[in-house]
Amino acid sequence: MKPVLISHPLCPYVQRAVIALEEKGAAYERVDIDLAAKPKWFLALSPLGKTPLLRVGEETVFESAVICEYLEDTLDPPLHPADPLQRARNRSWMEFSSAVLNAIWRFYTARDEAGYGQAAAALRDMFLQVEAALGDGPYFNGEAFSLVDAAFAPAWRYFEVFDAAGGVDLMAGLPKLQAWRAALAARPSVRNAVGPDYPALLRAFVIRQDGMLGGLLRERTGDSPR
Repeated sequence: MKPVLISHPLCPYVQRAVIALEEKGAAYERVDIDLAAKPKWFLALSPLGKTPLLRVGEETVFESAVICEYLEDTLDPPLHPADPLQRARNRSWMEFSSAVLNAIWRFYTARDEAGYGQAAAALRDMFLQVEAALGDGPYFNGEAFSLVDAAFAPAWRYFEVFDAAGGVDLMAGLPKLQAWRAALAARPSVRNAVGPDYPALLRAFVIRQDGMLGGLLRERTGDSPR
């Protein structure tokens, strides 16, 4: 029986699970839900009321990091390094990627110029730390794609939409990060983690937040919140 991934089209944590499934060549079914009108069956399965969930038979696994670790325990090829210390390092940076996603949320929801500037500066500081941690690439561990790549790929995807707003370039002067971002964007598993309507959905979502970034996107693209 194929596992079922219960997801939302815009959730970056869902993308992590999809990337892991795709990298492992797993057969699975994906069911998207509306988080603004959560079905009762979903609330009965999800203690936190969040996506993703992975249904394996009668069992439900929740939280993207736990789902990825379950897939790592049960499916080949491995996406963690064999060396225990390197695995620990990767898991540490996966946790950092979650902090980056939280900082991105603060960035696109900032409603005044001061808050927007502070959020941009905080992201820039994080990006500098990532740049210092990267090696020669193309991926975080070099030639081998790993779960830490799956964890960061959804964060960098945001900027495919954010860059259209113009203004500050948070990745300027960070060649390793820029090269990593490009390598991840070209990876089939990363491309398959979202649908073709993802950029339009994300743009509309950010505009609806009524923040500084949404205003810039509206001016540049002519989109209206919907």
